[in-house]
Amino acid sequence: MSRRSIKAEQLHLWRGVNHVLCGIDLCVSPGEMLVVTGANGSGKTSLLRTLCGLVHPEEGRILWGEQNVRQDLPQFHSELVYLGHEPPLKGDLSARENLRYWVGMRRTFTTSELDAALIRVGAGGWSEQPARTLSAGQKRRVAIAGVVLFAAPLWLLDEPATNLDVDGQRLVSNLIEEHVTAGGLVIAALHHELNLKSVATQRLELSSR
Repeated sequence: MSRRSIKAEQLHLWRGVNHVLCGIDLCVSPGEMLVVTGANGSGKTSLLRTLCGLVHPEEGRILWGEQNVRQDLPQFHSELVYLGHEPPLKGDLSARENLRYWVGMRRTFTTSELDAALIRVGAGGWSEQPARTLSAGQKRRVAIAGVVLFAAPLWLLDEPATNLDVDGQRLVSNLIEEHVTAGGLVIAALHHELNLKSVATQRLELSSR
């Protein structure tokens, strides 16, 4: 795992006249998790998208270690995985094919690693089915398998347990705990609390403006 921390310093983001992020500061070190909460429209997704470089803030900066991520975005992106609301799956490809395509664009992995990731999330029995035939919860499990398969130190997760049943929520909690315990970093926007027992957790609550 990386020994780098991620820091945000005085992030300001506008959407038209809406001041979405107003002077956000944060610092998450290896072996830590930051839980981002707030009402709908408070900027949770905007914050995650800004942290991973998909949105440019009008003011402030993001540091990965001591380096501004804007100095080398491709290198920064190689060390993170972002999972948004919608699983990034192609409907006509199977779960297995989706992971080969999605994750394979970033890193090389073995068939054994792919099988292990699918089994870990409970997708082993239907990994050959087209994604369009899967339920919302099954699609979320495939996306979570992708997060694991990326083997990135920094996880940015937007409502990772969406559409999952109790067992699926427990799976997400366990994977986060394993990742953080191994020295990874997690920043997750959550509406509903996960059962995280052994994780050093910070909290950031955003307010609607």
